[in-house]
Amino acid sequence: MVPTIAAAARPDATCAAAVELAADAARAEGAADVGEHLGTRAEGDRVVTHFFAATLPGYPGWRWAVTVARAPRAKLVTVDEVVLVPGDDALLAPEWVPWSERLRPGDLGVGDLLPTPADDDRLVPAYLLSDDPQVESVAFELGLGRKRVLSKLGRDDAADRWYSGAGGPDTPMAVQAPDHCGTCGFWLPIAGSLRLLFGVCGNALSPRDAAVVSADAGCGAHSEALPEPPPVLAPPPAPAYDDGDDIEAHTPPAAADRAPESEPAPAG
Repeated sequence: MVPTIAAAARPDATCAAAVELAADAARAEGAADVGEHLGTRAEGDRVVTHFFAATLPGYPGWRWAVTVARAPRAKLVTVDEVVLVPGDDALLAPEWVPWSERLRPGDLGVGDLLPTPADDDRLVPAYLLSDDPQVESVAFELGLGRKRVLSKLGRDDAADRWYSGAGGPDTPMAVQAPDHCGTCGFWLPIAGSLRLLFGVCGNALSPRDAAVVSADAGCGAHSEALPEPPPVLAPPPAPAYDDGDDIEAHTPPAAADRAPESEPAPAG
């Protein structure tokens, strides 16, 4: 319910009593989507807003607001405006966010343009000191090279993003890698002040090929990842084979061929 304003700002009695007038004005806009009368609010001298529940599908918590007024010393109340307004618990759209803050990596498509603001704090004019020796070595000549280069803030932001991303040391592949990218033959250090920590992978078989990786990242395609030696097995026994020689089998003589045993001497 919308409470009536307290006595300190009490609505004009004549305007507050014009509930039917306000309801008819609300129905002229919302037809059958106008619900019960919720209350009034004083907007000023002889100006009162009546609130009615809105029953429109998709608008929970919204209400019709009908503002009525009358002239000084007049009894005739007229309708000023009818609007649909959100209540305290109304369903609202998310807060609008500028396009420059809505963009995410991967949103830029073919043919799209993404202008960089002139006051982008990630960039500084190339003729200013940028804290990068590679830039400062040529920056003394005005007009030479690029108009703007990464500022210290811009480089720090890029370093944090790269190090915590897919090319950093905390990915499952990097944790299981046999060694670090900084010791790999396919490691291509980048120029500038970030060369000690970042490079580009040049291994076509690596999942990070042509991408920035940190020196302490890694993968299984490290140039020095040698295969394990095969296990040493005991030699098998020599095979048994027939050499062609005849083998004579020795059999004991039969009982008939044996020599007769001597008979024992008779007893005398």
